[in-house]
Amino acid sequence: MTAAIAPLGSPVGTSVGDVDPIETQEWLDALKAVLQKEGPERAHFLLEALTEKMRRSGVFLPFSPNTAYINTIPPHLEDRSPGDHAMEWKIRSIIRWNAMALVVNSNREHAGIGGHIASFASAATLYDVGFNHFWKGANHPQGQDLVYIQGHCAPGIYSRAFLEGRISEEQLRNFRMETAGKGLPSYPHPWLMPDFWELPTVSMGLGPIMAIYQARLMKYLHNRGIVNTEGRKVWCFCGDGEMDEPESLGAIDIAAREKLDNLVFVVNCNLQRLDGPVRGNGKIIQELEGTFRGANWNVLKVIWGSLWDPLIAADKTGLLLKAFAETVDGEFQNCKAKGGKYTRENFFAKYPELLRLVETMSDDDIGKLNRGGHDPHKVYAAYSAASKHTGSPTVILAKTVKGYGMGEAGEGQNITHQQKKMGEDALKAFRDRFQLPISDDQIADTPFYKPAEDSPEIKYLRERREALGGYLPSRRSKGEVLEIPPLTAFERITAGTGDREISTTMAFVQILQTLIRDKNVGSRVVPIVPDEARTFGMEAMFRSLGIYSIVGQKYRPEDSDQLAFYKEDIKGQILEEGITEAGAMSSWIAAATSYSNHNVSLIPFYTYYSMFGFQRIGDLAWAAGDLRARGFLLGATAGRTTLNGEGLQHEDGHSHVYSATVPNCRSYDPAYAYELAVIIQDGMRRMYQEQEDVYYYLTIYNENHQHPAMPAGVEKGIVRGMYLLRSAEKASKQHVQLMGSGSILREVIAAADLLSAEFGVTSDVWSVPSFTELARDGAATERWNLLHAQEKPRQSYVQECLGGMMGPAVVATDWVRAYAEQIRPYVPMKYHVLGTDGYGRSDNRPALRNFFEVDRRWIVVKALKALADEGTISQERVAQAMKILGVRAEKPAPWTV
Repeated sequence: MTAAIAPLGSPVGTSVGDVDPIETQEWLDALKAVLQKEGPERAHFLLEALTEKMRRSGVFLPFSPNTAYINTIPPHLEDRSPGDHAMEWKIRSIIRWNAMALVVNSNREHAGIGGHIASFASAATLYDVGFNHFWKGANHPQGQDLVYIQGHCAPGIYSRAFLEGRISEEQLRNFRMETAGKGLPSYPHPWLMPDFWELPTVSMGLGPIMAIYQARLMKYLHNRGIVNTEGRKVWCFCGDGEMDEPESLGAIDIAAREKLDNLVFVVNCNLQRLDGPVRGNGKIIQELEGTFRGANWNVLKVIWGSLWDPLIAADKTGLLLKAFAETVDGEFQNCKAKGGKYTRENFFAKYPELLRLVETMSDDDIGKLNRGGHDPHKVYAAYSAASKHTGSPTVILAKTVKGYGMGEAGEGQNITHQQKKMGEDALKAFRDRFQLPISDDQIADTPFYKPAEDSPEIKYLRERREALGGYLPSRRSKGEVLEIPPLTAFERITAGTGDREISTTMAFVQILQTLIRDKNVGSRVVPIVPDEARTFGMEAMFRSLGIYSIVGQKYRPEDSDQLAFYKEDIKGQILEEGITEAGAMSSWIAAATSYSNHNVSLIPFYTYYSMFGFQRIGDLAWAAGDLRARGFLLGATAGRTTLNGEGLQHEDGHSHVYSATVPNCRSYDPAYAYELAVIIQDGMRRMYQEQEDVYYYLTIYNENHQHPAMPAGVEKGIVRGMYLLRSAEKASKQHVQLMGSGSILREVIAAADLLSAEFGVTSDVWSVPSFTELARDGAATERWNLLHAQEKPRQSYVQECLGGMMGPAVVATDWVRAYAEQIRPYVPMKYHVLGTDGYGRSDNRPALRNFFEVDRRWIVVKALKALADEGTISQERVAQAMKILGVRAEKPAPWTV
């Protein structure tokens, strides 16, 4: 006879669906005896052996990664909190009130300023237990924990900091009103509060993936012997709705594979998104349990609070657990929103036995049955278990109520996320529920409440943080100063290549090798690639540096007989991340903020396929700016015409436009090896000596060509964005200024030669490594002149360079025209731009440059047309040149849709 399979989530061994309860009890008694006498490990072994025997006997065993819809840790195994529970409840209540008042007061002053009450209301206990008992500060002997705070919970963090004396009431009253310099930002932003916020998280989904790679970097630093990170943890708070973001779950397998037992996710499962239920027709906690357990995480469910324990213990039939399993989240939301009477009639009334279970309870008693995420004892037990767990990451799935404490103003309601205001009756109910000493005549003003400095509450609050090593969040704004090698260290690169042809990508690899060999910074260089080190010519580093692996190398690599064989090592320096640009960028962010988070300055170089940089991970690039990251992004195989054959999805002609939107990203498009060396050396000086909070984006190419030696005195011009590469020995009346960057600079030089040889036009040639930096300088100059109208106007750097020069200016790059168009307002002559607008195509370089109209012939025609428009030459000469050069008037525009 085949035994009936119990419903998903129902307890094994109950009478529900059991055809032979006596036999079932015998098996359970046997298992109980093993657990008591030999322990859980032996019991687990026996169950695995039985499972294996059944499978080998041909019995189909359906797999479920889910456990029953109850707490993972049973009451008798819970670690108990050592704190003063009554005092902690008082403090938590005050923090709840001030967090609510923060939002209500701001919206009273300025309607529509926004803010969120409900998210922190649901998560207050989750944070409070961590702050009081688990999260280590900077002065702790083991070092500081990193806590990724859910963005919408920022009001609660400000409220706690207010009680700690770290934030003033004036700041609270200027929540979301920052421009006057006295306010608080809406969410965690290190750029806006550089000594307070550590980690930006409100772009939902980015917190989880960044937390995973942050925890991995801590293991990397420890295993390489750079810094001892043992005992430190990364705690990442997420919302259950946030877990729908691809980045939230996209890297959880990596966390398990890397054995990140220093990582704890806390998912606040209040069952609601911004507009309604997360899984109204399902069960988000069960879904997430299956996902994380399937990825080999340690899963701890904190579903029911202590008031449920007697009911669960009294449930001898298993029907309560069956009802838990059958009830969907939309109905659980109803139960909280509509109270105890509704819960009795719609949950417990599912089965007569359940009604009898609660027959001595009033509707009010049923309404007070608490969820696990609001029970500090249950939360403490889960945090304690997570802190002790080894070998894999932990996720805590904590069930809460969105808008907890808001009552009829929004508790458990679909509208609660958008709730910014509370009426006087709702405020009184909130006050009474949390027993706050605020009088009726004060209530309408929603005052902030802070006990006296010598009060038991403030003393306890500070004592707990002192015991844990200081306040959180708290950010270190200055990093370790590194001794950067001088430019002369790169002499082999700046001296040129002679007759040898290399790409700027290979020049970068040579610069990287020079840095790695440097005795001062070599160990701090962190090369990061997604999965294309060989594409970028970096495979020689495999053997010399090793690829970081938490388990070393358990196999003999296929290419072990080759010089550049694939070598994995627990002390490896290279981070080869696999095919994940978001993961590799998160890894770079972790390394680029190590100066702040770990007091260890790292120099990360993330080299990736250019098209799959800013276009794919632009949100992470923005977060890196907010984080004040320091390091280098290398967009390899850059440009729309340099990458042979790859076509529309691979040819990047627009990432420099994206990078220009990140205020502290310094972006450059170098043409020669010496330009690259100058930019990297100066960037290291700025970031690791001068402590500037900037990062660099450099585009590098795969086209091989000869690189000249660096001309004398061009370093300043390279860094500022342009310099005169070549001037005419004797300028004619027919003279132009030719400008270019990256791979197209060589086409510009060829155009200058063609203009001179065939058309009698002389020119000056400018290398422009950064139109973005020139535009920023121009905007700054323009603003200064606006604000100092009575003083002598300043000149932008573009005006300094081009002022007094003859003829129109013509520019060509391997990027869309918008890139070079940035400097149009500052060019003192007629300005003409060629660029690679339109989708990419598969072809060879000459064909692509003709197609996108940026090759030497098109530059010549553009220059002649510019001269003709100024009356220097006739329009007929332009037509003649087009015929000679084969430039067809009927050719469709490359950006034609």
